[in-house]
Amino acid sequence: MSLFSDNIRSLRLKKKISQEKLAETLLITRGRYVKYEDGTSEAPYEILKRISQYYEVSIDILLCADVRKIKMDDLVKLENNRLLLPVMVGNDGENFIEIVTQKAKAGYMNGYSDSEYIESLPRISLPFLGPGLHRGFTVEGDSMPPHEDGDVIVGRYVESLNELKAGRTYIIITNSEGIVYKRLGKDKNNVLLLESDESFYSAYEVETSEIEQIWEFKCNLGKKDTKRQNVIPGSVEEMFIELKNGIRRLERK
Repeated sequence: MSLFSDNIRSLRLKKKISQEKLAETLLITRGRYVKYEDGTSEAPYEILKRISQYYEVSIDILLCADVRKIKMDDLVKLENNRLLLPVMVGNDGENFIEIVTQKAKAGYMNGYSDSEYIESLPRISLPFLGPGLHRGFTVEGDSMPPHEDGDVIVGRYVESLNELKAGRTYIIITNSEGIVYKRLGKDKNNVLLLESDESFYSAYEVETSEIEQIWEFKCNLGKKDTKRQNVIPGSVEEMFIELKNGIRRLERK
């Protein structure tokens, strides 16, 4: 038996549906389905998609998590069942905000759908944020003003790309770029234009198919009370920043 076979058996029993009826829904024979459930055969991608859509559970969860240990009602769905996010709730029913620290950033790319990883993150509660799933991301290095290194940007989880609005700022997570905080430029088909408020950082495009998560900016938790100094055109500081920007563009390629 495999984790996948245990999961689909558990989900079927919970739904109280027979193997024959489920196989019919999946457009396969009962004999073929039984092999997936008893672990003697692996389901191809097309069947995985159908099972994922039927149970409204991501393929990641079906293959990598034990659904018997997960409260399925405490998960938030992303478009096309690509991902499920654990939601941590306090005794009073209020959602916690998990903080992705600088040290936790690398692990977040592999653990954002892992309930145990999310539970290990430090948590806070900010009642004034209102409804929605929120998460905090610690700024590391350069960011858009007024955010500085060490600040925490709290974002609300964006469930659909239709919610995005040009001109607003978002925490955007992709496998290629990692975690970035940018302002959304003009909308394009299947492409997001990401801009920085700092003119010396070039805008760039990201295909929507590369995006894993998007969080809309809601508030900033800063620890400094400093006034930002403007960069003087032609100064050594501007030259240094342009050099760093050029290196980043090369790394992106």
